[in-house]
Amino acid sequence: MSVLEQFSLQGRVALVTGAGRGLGRAMAVAFAEAGASVICAARTAADVETSAELCNATAGQGLAAICDVGNADQREAAVKLATERFGRLDVLVNNAGGAYPNDPLNTSTADFDRDFHFNVTTALAMSQLCLPQLREHQGSIINISSAAARYAQAGFSSYSTVKAALSQLTRSLAADFAPAVRVNGIAPGSILTDALGQFLDQETQQKMADLTPMKRLGRAEDIAAAALYLASPAAAWVTGKILEIDGGAEASTWPF
Repeated sequence: MSVLEQFSLQGRVALVTGAGRGLGRAMAVAFAEAGASVICAARTAADVETSAELCNATAGQGLAAICDVGNADQREAAVKLATERFGRLDVLVNNAGGAYPNDPLNTSTADFDRDFHFNVTTALAMSQLCLPQLREHQGSIINISSAAARYAQAGFSSYSTVKAALSQLTRSLAADFAPAVRVNGIAPGSILTDALGQFLDQETQQKMADLTPMKRLGRAEDIAAAALYLASPAAAWVTGKILEIDGGAEASTWPF
């Protein structure tokens, strides 16, 4: 197999949650460009339909699935759609997640539980649903964690904790599912998506870039390239790892 063939997803089927925008859309399109058929799953119909259209404009295919990962019925429907339309499932990307900055003294236990469920519990649930297909096809799971999981930074006690839990779930599931299914994660640093951009003006963006050794914020395509590697045969001997894609930052670049 040539080097380029090792990065091909021809004939593979991937399901990407949170694929309506940002990192999820970029990963879905990258997989399709590599030849995969991709289930683009997210809550907003217009967003996932656009993502699917972008996938269909490549060498692969895209299919939209309305899926709130917090809804068990919608999780099951998204997985069923993949197997019924494409006959298999090779890659699961647990990308849906996130949490706002928080003050720990004013964070209710209900809010903390909500963040944990959204980021960690749903990733476990999706992995459980997909595991039979992934085992049959020697597939892989990719969990999208965060650089915040290893930083000590004020104002992120909820987000950093749940992402750290997701990173550890990744390592644990890798041990549980090996050798049939690989489980890896990506810990993005500061990526300039709509989710982050809503908090930043040009001045704060520049401050964050200055705090990053590579002197720029990340792009969604930076994460998509890492996800393609982990999903492809090129990473056949990689499991239980968290790829840190953060421009070299070893501390928070949050400027506030």
